[in-house]
Amino acid sequence: MHDIAFTLNGRPWSLRVEPRRTLVDAIRDDCGATGTHIGCEHGVCGACTILLDGEPVRSCLMFAVQADGRALRTVEGLEKDGALHPLQRAFIDHHALQCGFCTPGFLMLAVGVLERTPNISDEALTDVLSSNLCRCTGYQNIVRAVRAAAEEMAP
Repeated sequence: MHDIAFTLNGRPWSLRVEPRRTLVDAIRDDCGATGTHIGCEHGVCGACTILLDGEPVRSCLMFAVQADGRALRTVEGLEKDGALHPLQRAFIDHHALQCGFCTPGFLMLAVGVLERTPNISDEALTDVLSSNLCRCTGYQNIVRAVRAAAEEMAP
């Protein structure tokens, strides 16, 4: 067993975990942040995407011990004082979700990208978003939602 400490959505956490425990399992089961979904468990679908020190990562491909001393942000950390993040509002306004299973991963991927590259080109945005899978929407509304949020979030 290993003792680890990290911040999750601004809140400090200390856990005792087995070395083989995945980060997604620790986030969901030990911290109760169940908005991060478990999909393929092979890093392919992107449903488990979170921000680790501001960078999008697949939390199913990481061990919890690798998060020691790091800052984690999940979909639960997007809203502020009860108000939805611009990306969350845009996903609603542009019908960018249907079943919603992939949505947390897309939101975290998009937030990570837009916070680092607010003026990302359409081509680059499409390329980044293509790394996550959605079986319901056909992606066009997701791209529209992220573009709309990017305009709102622009400095």
